Amino acid sequence: MTIAPDALPTFPDPREPVALAQALIREPSVTPHAHGAVDLVAHVLEGAGYQVERLVFDTGGPAIPNLYARIGTSHPNLCFAGHLDVVPPGDVALWNYGPFAGEIADGVLYGRGAVDMKGGLAAALAAAIRHGAPRKGSISFLITGDEEGLNVDGTVKVVEWLKARGEQVDHCVLGEPTNPQALGDAIKIGRRGSLSGLLTVNGKQGHVAYPELADNPIPLLLNLLGALTTAPLDQGSEFFQPSNLEVVSIDVGNSASNVIPAQARALFNVRFNDRFTLAGLKAEITSRLDGAGVPYTLAFRNDASESFLTAPGPFVDLVRAAVAEETGRQPETSTSGGTSDARFIKDICPVVEFGLVSRTLHAVNEATPISDIEDLARIYGRIIALYFERFA
Repeated sequence: MTIAPDALPTFPDPREPVALAQALIREPSVTPHAHGAVDLVAHVLEGAGYQVERLVFDTGGPAIPNLYARIGTSHPNLCFAGHLDVVPPGDVALWNYGPFAGEIADGVLYGRGAVDMKGGLAAALAAAIRHGAPRKGSISFLITGDEEGLNVDGTVKVVEWLKARGEQVDHCVLGEPTNPQALGDAIKIGRRGSLSGLLTVNGKQGHVAYPELADNPIPLLLNLLGALTTAPLDQGSEFFQPSNLEVVSIDVGNSASNVIPAQARALFNVRFNDRFTLAGLKAEITSRLDGAGVPYTLAFRNDASESFLTAPGPFVDLVRAAVAEETGRQPETSTSGGTSDARFIKDICPVVEFGLVSRTLHAVNEATPISDIEDLARIYGRIIALYFERFA
């Protein structure tokens, strides 16, 4: 349900990132129910003079709220991106403060989304509103309510919408939490790809006392998994760690100790670097399995993503310089971690990720020092100033 403007939470000043973060946390936007949080951001941006497009997509599940907002009409267009949906809080009784209360205690802001990534979005919003409309160029926001969910009606659809209307984004900063220990540790300039597969071996069910009358699929499945995992996929590349294949589940659907099962299945996931394309990785997996000489069936899941890299250059250098100037740290350029919506944004422009410290994301008592939110707003403000100084 869309919240009427007069029912939106109030806060002292949209240029104050901590107040914004508190207001956003107080919207319990557990994926896919982010409508109230998206409405709040739209209200803030409209009040700052942005042209706001509310985009709701629904491919058969819950309707997902998104928005694209822009101030300015010329290029270059610097976009800040992120998501307002959050993961469930878990056992609320384990939280020191209510997960959607937005409490501050001893200089720390607590709440689901404080780190991932309402705090980061609040910093970006405050920085952009403080800067105002660029004299030349544009600032935009691409915000979704479907990052922690299925990823089918969120950023990927907004990107398609931008392409269809000929809207050009020149560079993007995605505010995911990127820093392992302290603000300024790392920016992400790429992400590994992801590919999941289900491997199945069929046998013949029978009594364990009469194995000659059965065909146990488990040893055959283990042979296949050995073929997949014994040799490394690669040794890494200039900007990426080695690709890794992890077996995450083995299932035979059998609870009896005296029955040889009829079927054995294994689910695996590969996080792969730029030495592979999806097609090349699928071919490598199939070749290894074929070499084991065991009949099998293999189904790759359709949620795969390619690896990508925003090559070091002027934009990456600009973001690193802004971080260094505000924190005194030289951030590492990283490609580690899981996937993010950068995998969609990279189809329209170079994208770099930089946000808060990731230690408590998705955890009970998710929290961030309010000083980090304020410092992040200054870093984003520095990025904006440098960007239009160098690219406009």
